[in-house]
Amino acid sequence: MAPWYVAIILGIVEGLTEFLPVSSTGHLIITGHLLDFTGPKAETFEIVIQLGAILAVVALYWDRFLGLLATDPERKFSGVYGLWLLFLTSLPASVVGLLAHGYIKEHLFSPGTVAVALAVGAVLIFVVEGMNKRIEVESLDEITPKLALGIGLFQCLALWPGFSRSASTIMGGMLLGAGRTVAAEYSFIAAVPIMFAATGYDFLKNYELFEHGDMLFLLLGFLVSFIAAWIAVKGFIILLGRLTLRPFAVYRLGLAVLILLFL
Repeated sequence: MAPWYVAIILGIVEGLTEFLPVSSTGHLIITGHLLDFTGPKAETFEIVIQLGAILAVVALYWDRFLGLLATDPERKFSGVYGLWLLFLTSLPASVVGLLAHGYIKEHLFSPGTVAVALAVGAVLIFVVEGMNKRIEVESLDEITPKLALGIGLFQCLALWPGFSRSASTIMGGMLLGAGRTVAAEYSFIAAVPIMFAATGYDFLKNYELFEHGDMLFLLLGFLVSFIAAWIAVKGFIILLGRLTLRPFAVYRLGLAVLILLFL
């Protein structure tokens, strides 16, 4: 497919950016162009290695995911109720993504569209962080079906590469009354079903693009993505206790300008 170091670089980029409000897809598209790794096979590779980042969240929040297997009387976000909340959050983007999958890959996977999405998402972060919001939900166990569905509707914005699934769900959660940290944690957990679906769907649709020798390349990107995501998620939660999301908005705007100038 490409030199081994391409898989490592893309794995690092994917893992570090997947759960931060900066858009992993956007960064992968830009990095792929810089590495001259583009085309249908590259696009599918970039989606498939997301599975490594997904499993990092499952490993970090294993107790929460294990709790979804049976109702815990001490945790409302568990069992069937927890699964129902995740279903509500995943439903809108799953439907829209399924209907618009071809259009998105054909028209929105370019540096220009990514730059615009980065800028629009940055504006949303500034707006939300500047609002005087009343925090009504401070833990995962306080999330309601209405809030879960609302976050799911905001998650549809993430179908635009460069906008960021993390940014859309965290900002959506905050606008709807969730605290910044719980909005981020729910964003991580809610990412798992929607990303599993998207990754599996794309790979099943395009697996014939890959030859037997490509599997090691995929595996390398997957493993690097897992390690980088583990580090990024733990660090992000620590930062949220000390900072707002404005520095990420500034970064997004700066990156958008660089993309428009040079790519």
